[in-house]
Amino acid sequence: MADGGPSATPPDMEEEIDLYELLGVDKSASQTDIKKAYRKLALQHHPDKVPEDMRVESEVKFKAVTQAYEILRDEEKRHLYDTHGMAAFDPSRGGPGGPEVDLNDILSQMFGMNMGGMPGGGPRRPRRGPDEEQDYKVTLEELYKGKTVKFAANKKVVCGQCKGTGAKDKIKPNKCDRCRGVGMQEAYRQVGPGLVRKEVIPCDHCQGSGNYYKEKDRCKKCKGKRTVTETKALEIYIPRGSMQGERIVLEGEADQLPDQTPGDIIFTLVEEPHDLFTRIGHDLSADLNVTLAESLSGFSRVVLKHLDGRGIHIDHPRGKILRPGEILKVPGEGMPVKRGDEKGDLFLVTKIEFPENGWLKDDKEYETLQKLLPPPNAPIATDDVDEVEYEADADIEQMGAHQGDPRYGNEWEDDDEEGQPQCATQ
Repeated sequence: MADGGPSATPPDMEEEIDLYELLGVDKSASQTDIKKAYRKLALQHHPDKVPEDMRVESEVKFKAVTQAYEILRDEEKRHLYDTHGMAAFDPSRGGPGGPEVDLNDILSQMFGMNMGGMPGGGPRRPRRGPDEEQDYKVTLEELYKGKTVKFAANKKVVCGQCKGTGAKDKIKPNKCDRCRGVGMQEAYRQVGPGLVRKEVIPCDHCQGSGNYYKEKDRCKKCKGKRTVTETKALEIYIPRGSMQGERIVLEGEADQLPDQTPGDIIFTLVEEPHDLFTRIGHDLSADLNVTLAESLSGFSRVVLKHLDGRGIHIDHPRGKILRPGEILKVPGEGMPVKRGDEKGDLFLVTKIEFPENGWLKDDKEYETLQKLLPPPNAPIATDDVDEVEYEADADIEQMGAHQGDPRYGNEWEDDDEEGQPQCATQ
């Protein structure tokens, strides 16, 4: 390159420096290796981690390794660098432009914290405000048909009178002495027994502005808080076929704070239990209650009301007996599939309603019924017969109730050494 020509490299980085060499990795290094190398160098050269007389040099080195990492961590930028070198990032040569590096954002992404000590002093406030998340309960009917919800929300907005300064017009600000004009301060929050987390939060003395005003100089509308509360009409749309756990996002509708882009309001759908239907993905399941007579002789009737109010009619022919637990599939009567006209299936699980005791009045009716129904199996042939008493309403949970009772003994003792069960003895 001729002297005086445009530089082909980002600031603080000479063209002859190899990015892989700068990070101390091979050209074949994986993304994991590149990330580990950067973490090590970023901590080593961070301006806050070195003596005062080495801070300028360390900051230059820190920016260089950060810019190198920003290129090599992106596969597309890495390919451009491997093919064309740093010239690929020189806007004067038609390249896509050098990567813009926010050192504090990189550290926050890499280490999960704000390091502080950046040029300008102290930790920097986030560029985007926090999201507001909450659950929203919906019925199965609403998920089946879709729903539009209109509501009024109270939210913070930047004060229109002082434009978010917190002061009256033409009042010069005083630098906040608590956060030293940064607008953010470090705080410690207990997250468990013996566990304390260091956090960066807006300064409560200056409301995060970095400037402090005397009470007489504060904006009359917001009283120096820089924001006011207003009521705004909002609307969310729940598409038909939406599912449990899906998120409805209202972009930019969270609280508005000075010097920040508002976050989102996020609703997470929580499906309430239904008395009749059970949802399984895009399918539905429900009980099909039929009488004993209908299970034996067939029927033609509306068996249930669907989620949209329609009656579901079943025509079950004579001669085809319905048995308890038998499942009937009704194609296309399940839940709608989002972004389409298709639906899942409806599965009806047969429940037989038997008549009450004594529903037949005399022996003649019993004899008539016995003639209509199939005869019993052939008698069991035995040499000896005992007539026993029985309890018709015995609870199945009583089975095994005598287990461990010494009066009855145990059918089997523990296995012996050969693994064979031993007979109980009394």
